[in-house]
Amino acid sequence: MDFEIRKDRRPQGPRRLDREREEYLRLVDLGIGNTEACRIVGINRRTGKRWLHGRQASGRYKAAPPIVDTGLPWQAPEPPARPEEPVGPSRYLTGGDRIHIADRLREKASVRAIAAELSRSPSTVSREIRRNRTLMPGGGWYYRPHAAQRRADARKPRPKHGKIGQNPELRDFVQDHLTRRWSPEQICHALRARFPDRPEMHVVHETIYQALYVQGRGELRRELTRALRTGRAMRRPHRHSAARRSRFVHPMVMISERPAEVADRAIPGHWEGDLILGKNNGSAIGTLVERSTRYLMLVHLPRDHGAAAVRNALTETVQRLPPHLMRSLTWDQGIEMASHRAFTVTTDIPVYYFCDPASPWQRGSNENTYGLLRQYFPKGTDLSRHSREDLAAVAAELNSRPRKTLGWETPAERLSKLLAA
Repeated sequence: MDFEIRKDRRPQGPRRLDREREEYLRLVDLGIGNTEACRIVGINRRTGKRWLHGRQASGRYKAAPPIVDTGLPWQAPEPPARPEEPVGPSRYLTGGDRIHIADRLREKASVRAIAAELSRSPSTVSREIRRNRTLMPGGGWYYRPHAAQRRADARKPRPKHGKIGQNPELRDFVQDHLTRRWSPEQICHALRARFPDRPEMHVVHETIYQALYVQGRGELRRELTRALRTGRAMRRPHRHSAARRSRFVHPMVMISERPAEVADRAIPGHWEGDLILGKNNGSAIGTLVERSTRYLMLVHLPRDHGAAAVRNALTETVQRLPPHLMRSLTWDQGIEMASHRAFTVTTDIPVYYFCDPASPWQRGSNENTYGLLRQYFPKGTDLSRHSREDLAAVAAELNSRPRKTLGWETPAERLSKLLAA
C-alpha cells in the first residue's frame, strides 16, 4: 500500500480518509472480507461496513449511501449499467448461477447437487469454484459470487496474450531449443527440470505449438516451424498411412510367434528395421532401432536398395555389435528383404521375424524413429547424396537426445549402461 497507518489512533474529529478508503475498496474488490481489510488498512470495522453498505438514518445521523471511490466524501455516482444476462441457456455461467452456487455452498451442498440444480456438469461447477474462490491466509477459502463474476468478465476479452509472448526469458529458451531441433514436449520437460521452483517458466507442449501455428499471436518466429519434425507451416489432421508396397511370398516367421521377451522389451538385443525412401523411391537409407534402448543405427545404401544390397549392408552394420546385442530383427514384408535367409545364415542370428501386413504399430520404435529422421531427410529428396559420415552424425545427434519413454535418458546413455553391465 502507498500510505502508512497512523500511529496515533485516538479520535481526531472529522477527517478525510481518502487514501485509506481507496486501499480498502481495492482490497474488497480482490475478495478480502471486511474484517481483514479493515485490519490491514487500520480503520474500525464499522467504518468499513459504512463505506461498503452505507447506513440508515439513526438519531442525529442521516442516512448515507455506500461509498464509491470518487474522491468526494459521501457522494456515490450512478453505478454503471450491468450488461443484461442472456435469456435462455448459455454455455457460460451467469451472475445468477454464481449467486446460486454461493448460497448452496453456505448450506453445505455438494458440487454434484449444485450442478444438477443448475443443469450443468459437475466439473463446470467444480472448476468455477476452484478458479474464482478467494483464498485466506490460513489456507481456507470462501466463494463470493460478485467477485467471481468480475474475475470471469475480466478473462473474457479477446485476443489474449499467450504465456510465451509475455515472458522474454521463456520465449528465448523455447526458440533456442527449437533451433536445436528439440521437440516441444522435450522442451517442456527441460523447462520443468531447469526451473523447478518457477511456475511462470512452465508450459505444456500445446502452448508451444499454438505459439508457432496460431496466426496473430506472434509469440515465436514463424520460420521455427521448419525445425519441427514435420517442417509444416500449418497444422494438418492425421491421415491414414499410404498403402504399402506389394509383399513377397516366402516362408516367414510371423511376429505373433516371437517370444514374450521381445514384446515386453525386457531383454536388449532385439531390433526393428525399415527403409527410408527418397525421391521417386530411387534412393534409400536403412534404419535399425534397438527396442529396449531406442538406440539408432543407420545403414548406408549409396547405389541401390535391392535385396542383395540391403542384405550386404545390414550384415556389415550388425557385425559391429557384440553378439549379445543382436538377437533378432523385426522388419515389414517389403521386397528388399527377399534375402532374409542368407542374412540369417551370414550373421548367425537364430530368429528373424516379419510383422503382419499393414500393421506398422507392431514396429512402434521404428515408426517413431522414421518420423524423427524425416526431419533430417525430407521426403522427395535424393538420399544417395548423404555420405556414411553424414548418417553417423545424424545417428549420434538422435542418440544423444533425451527420450520420454526412457525416463528422459538418452539412448546412448542407456546403451552404455548395458555395455558396462
